Amino acid sequence: MNVLDRVLGCLLGGAIGDALGAPIEFQSLREIRRAYGEEGVSDYVTDWRGKAGLITDDTQMTLFTVEGLLTDGGSAAVEAVRAAYLRWLDTQDHKAPPPASLPHHTGLLREEGWLYSRRAPGNACLSGLHRPFPGPAAWGEPGPVNPDSKGCGTVMRSAPFGLLAALAHQAPADSGERAVREAFELSAVCAQITHGHPTGYLAAGAFAAIIAQLMASEALEPAVRRTLALLATYPGHEETTAALHAAMELAAKGQPGPEAIESLGGAWVAEEALAIGVYCALAEPEADRALLLSVNHSGDSDSTGSVCGNLVGALYGRDALPAAWLLPLEGRETIERLAAELVATPG
Repeated sequence: MNVLDRVLGCLLGGAIGDALGAPIEFQSLREIRRAYGEEGVSDYVTDWRGKAGLITDDTQMTLFTVEGLLTDGGSAAVEAVRAAYLRWLDTQDHKAPPPASLPHHTGLLREEGWLYSRRAPGNACLSGLHRPFPGPAAWGEPGPVNPDSKGCGTVMRSAPFGLLAALAHQAPADSGERAVREAFELSAVCAQITHGHPTGYLAAGAFAAIIAQLMASEALEPAVRRTLALLATYPGHEETTAALHAAMELAAKGQPGPEAIESLGGAWVAEEALAIGVYCALAEPEADRALLLSVNHSGDSDSTGSVCGNLVGALYGRDALPAAWLLPLEGRETIERLAAELVATPG
C-alpha cells in the first residue's frame, strides 16, 4: 500500500464516518433502532433536507486543517492553521465567499461554494475563533481560549497533523519517534486555538500521534500503546490515558456493540470521542463494520464515525472503503485533491 492510499483512506474514511453518523447524531439508540431496525443504520440515510452522504463541521474543519498545513507546516504552522479555521468560520457565517479583504482570505477552499453551509458546528469552535490566540499554555495548564472546554471538536479535526508528520519523516534517517512527537505537539497546540482544557488538547495530540504511526504501517494496538507511553510524559494526561485504556480493555473482551460503546461515554468530550473511535477500529477488523459500529449509539455519532473512519482509512487504505459510500460522498473530489497535494508537499 502506498502513502497516497493511506492519506486518501484516512481523509475519505473520516468523511464517510461523518456522513453515516450525521443524520442520527442527536438520536438515542432506542430511536435509531426504532427507525432503522435492531442493527441501526447500515448505509447513508437521508437527513431533514432529503439528502444523503452529507458531511458536517467535522470534515469541514479537517479539510481546513489540511489547507492550513499546506500553507505552512513549519514554524508558522499554528498561525497558518488558525487562519484556515477563520476561513472555515466564514463558511459558517456567510452563504457565499465574502470579499477577500482580510489577511486570512487565501486558499482555494474559501472559493468552494458547497462548504458554505452550517453543519451543527461546536460552540467552542465558533466562540474560540472570535478570540485572539496569544499562544499555547504550558503543558497540562489551561489554554488561553475557552480554558474549561474539552469538547470533541479538537479531536475530530486533528488527523491531518499525523498525516503531515508522517509524510515529513519518511526518509530512513528520520526518527519515527520524532514524527510521532511532532504530530502530538502540533495537534495539541492547534487544539488550543479553540479549546483550552488540557484533556481537550492532549486527546487531540494523542489522536494525531496514533495516525502518524498508522501511516508508518504500525498496527493499531501497538500504536495506541506507544501513544499512551508518550502521553504519560505530559502533565494533565490522566483523563485521556484512562479513556484509551478503557477502550483497549473493552475491545479485548470481544462482542462489540452499541451497549459496549455507551459504557465509554457519549463522545461529546474529546477523550470519549477518541476512545470510542479507537474501540470501534480495534473491535471490528473490517473498515465497513467498524464504521457502522462507530455511529450506531446514543452519543455524538458523526464525530465518532469521523475519528473511526480516519483510523481505519489510515490502517487499510482507500480500497478498503466501500465504493457505495465513496461515490455519493459530499466533497469527495475536494478531499482527493487535498490528499494529493498533501502527499506532494516536500517534507
